[in-house]
Amino acid sequence: MVNPQKRGRRIAMTDPERDAYLAEQRTCRVATVGPKGLHVTPLWFLWDGEALWLYSLTGSQRWADIVRSPAIAVVVDDGHDYLELRGVEITGEAEVVGEAPRIGEDVPELVATESAFAHKYFGIDQLPLDHKHGWLRVKPTSIRSWDFRKIGA
Repeated sequence: MVNPQKRGRRIAMTDPERDAYLAEQRTCRVATVGPKGLHVTPLWFLWDGEALWLYSLTGSQRWADIVRSPAIAVVVDDGHDYLELRGVEITGEAEVVGEAPRIGEDVPELVATESAFAHKYFGIDQLPLDHKHGWLRVKPTSIRSWDFRKIGA
């Protein structure tokens, strides 16, 4: 169950606004916790309306951190001037879905995800697998959003 946003309700995005925003954005910032502390990296993502999907290098520090501790925070934001700022913060736990690295085994829950990811980032229907990446699914325990454009409305 996702905890509801308590502060900033006036500038929070509605669920449809949030879904549309996440569909149009390309890069998120992923924060994990490793042996040396916090680690934050940019990454492409996919939002399916219920979970955030990350296609990550399995040899990365991010992946190693998640294998040790699945706690994760992800921010997607944009805007230049103060009254343009908007974004979404998702926290939860990341779980590996499918084989790691992804080599093409039949994983029914990845069919739609890989197709949507391929279309969003490459303009093609099928994701070419490089045998270096794997899928992480983040089921949110908390989602917070803000749209400062609503301040002026």
